[in-house]
Amino acid sequence: MANIYKNSKVDFTTTDNTVVYTTPTDSRAIIKSIVVSEDSNNADSISVTITDASSAVFSVFKDKAISAKATVELITQPIILQEGEILKAQVATADRLHMIVSLLEINRD
Repeated sequence: MANIYKNSKVDFTTTDNTVVYTTPTDSRAIIKSIVVSEDSNNADSISVTITDASSAVFSVFKDKAISAKATVELITQPIILQEGEILKAQVATADRLHMIVSLLEINRD
């Protein structure tokens, strides 16, 4: 079983629901940090969801406000993603927010 520290970075250039990270089918992941920053001097909001292997969608944050020029750590405890689960995010306005997700990917082989 290999442990690999990773990060996933997104510059939200669209308001479409965006895949931030997908857990490989032979792995699990522990999300340690989800940091969102605003760099346009305009407040905005972000929604974060997890889609499980059966395509059910679970809200982590809904319309979380991010102040102008602010950086926010969204989670205070780790989140576990199982095989094939998908972390997605959607912003209210394009070209304002960035996200960095830090995680530990654990390969089960």
